[in-house]
Amino acid sequence: MQEKNQRNLRVVSLFSGCGGLDLGFLGDFSSLNYAYPRLPYEIVWANDINAAATATYLHNIGPHIRCGDVWQYLDTIPKKVDVVIGGFPCQDISVNGKRQGISGKRSGLYRALVEAVSISSPRVFLAENVKGLLMSYNRQALQTVLSDFADLGYDVTFNLYKAADYGVAQTRERVMIVGTRNGSPGFLHPSPILTSEQWITARSAIQDLESLEEAPEWSHIWSRAQRSPEQGNRQLQADRPGYTVRAECHGNIHFHYSLDRRMSMREAARIQSFPDNYVFSGGLRETERQIGNAVPPVLAWHLANAISATFRRTQLTPLRLSERAQATAANHARTRQLSLAIA
Repeated sequence: MQEKNQRNLRVVSLFSGCGGLDLGFLGDFSSLNYAYPRLPYEIVWANDINAAATATYLHNIGPHIRCGDVWQYLDTIPKKVDVVIGGFPCQDISVNGKRQGISGKRSGLYRALVEAVSISSPRVFLAENVKGLLMSYNRQALQTVLSDFADLGYDVTFNLYKAADYGVAQTRERVMIVGTRNGSPGFLHPSPILTSEQWITARSAIQDLESLEEAPEWSHIWSRAQRSPEQGNRQLQADRPGYTVRAECHGNIHFHYSLDRRMSMREAARIQSFPDNYVFSGGLRETERQIGNAVPPVLAWHLANAISATFRRTQLTPLRLSERAQATAANHARTRQLSLAIA
């Protein structure tokens, strides 16, 4: 529990999407068998250009998000904050993208993150991107990104994270770049908490949803796209974590490991580590885009917990839920979703 009279660390969030990274920084949520305690952060400013993602963020995280082009809102960023976070767009960097690097129109938006750090002078910043940033064809791009942040007066470090190592039922890999202001305590990347033998499998993450019929009010809906090379035909394996949830086309969402259908959006949200009471705005395509673009909240929580150590805060530990508590939490989440739909 957060100590009384302990000032929250003020956070600015760019490219916030539906709020996965931000939820991780806030804490106080449950995913699968664990509860993730509240962390000492307060998000005071957020932005995203996607209206549906912004609506999701507004409902689940808070009213401080601004919808629109980030360049139009930079002058509203608070001048003094503790942390700046953001997963800058990756389409031009991704292995599956056009490989235009940071010179591409979308991935070049990392410069807005650099500008936000320049404006608000945080003690720490966190920038997230795809594994492709570490590929040989992006070597110069990575060096440019690191130099641009370092030139602002930050000690910059980066690390490749596999989400499954941190309690996420997914083998998603992402690069995390963290900078601490020169003279501040350095950042120590959190070590994995699970071995590959301990990874959470797809079956353990979503098996309880197999018998449920479609429920749009709970985002338990799935694509009818048929199997084909163009539409994607990859299938989950029950005894291993899910593959990386993608965002670009609903036909590429993975097939269920045992049912004759694609994975539902609620199942994808589970595999991304969103809690069951997280409400997504929009239809199937918009929901898939939001979930696929998000940072897994559980991975974000571990990073936020490690960042708090640079402020001499006590690090916390996820709490394993009892079977009774799990059932109670699941029933409460389901009831809340249905009541929201009826309202």
